[in-house]
Amino acid sequence: MTKLLMTLILLLFVPQVSAEGIEALSITTNPDGSQEYSVTLQVLAIMTALSFIPAAVIMMTSFTRIIIVLAILRQAIGLQQSPSNQILIGISLFMTLFIMGPIFNQINDQALQPYLKDEMTSIQALEQAKEPLKAFMLSQTRIKDLETFAKIAGYDNLNAPEDTPFIVIIPAFVTSELQTAFIIGFMFFIPFLIVDLVVASVLMAMGMMMLSPMIVSLPFKIMLFVLVDGWGLVMGTLARSFGLGV
Repeated sequence: MTKLLMTLILLLFVPQVSAEGIEALSITTNPDGSQEYSVTLQVLAIMTALSFIPAAVIMMTSFTRIIIVLAILRQAIGLQQSPSNQILIGISLFMTLFIMGPIFNQINDQALQPYLKDEMTSIQALEQAKEPLKAFMLSQTRIKDLETFAKIAGYDNLNAPEDTPFIVIIPAFVTSELQTAFIIGFMFFIPFLIVDLVVASVLMAMGMMMLSPMIVSLPFKIMLFVLVDGWGLVMGTLARSFGLGV
């Protein structure tokens, strides 16, 4: 999977690299017979493209929605450091691989494997790799967001969403993911908010106003979350929000 991601990034951001290979080192002979060594611009472009891997994983997959929902859920329960950020990021990454698995398989079959077998050029592989990812992003992007960024970029005469350039789809997709993540997070937040309100009302009625309602409500919220199989509900909801199992 890591090899697939790295190759995809290279195809997306370094399409000018030819299938014949890359000259990693150039040697220049000076008039006095000495030699100078320099790294070619192609290698520099590849190393720069590798730095885009985290941004691509975050902004072009389901990662953004998942990590935001999990962070809101942790805040709603009232747990500041549990689960830790590392655990939330790990869960989000593996959930992303699960949700994006069919998309990665399509890219592997249609673009990566033919490219590695020299059956198509890097440009052709790039175009083939874009299609499954573009279809996924469009399926999760609101038309309003797509029209907004298309208008900003000057694409006012698009006949269909599929005609939208990739550079316009990415910000529209991220905006839609943020909107969807906050909606799902809000729905998860409501039950825990009700528990906090009930506990605060009971404590006030008992005259225990100096006792923090968060301390008293925390065990009840954890118990509620466990009784309703909270983690299974959250993961299932996130997967179904992308159309899986529907």
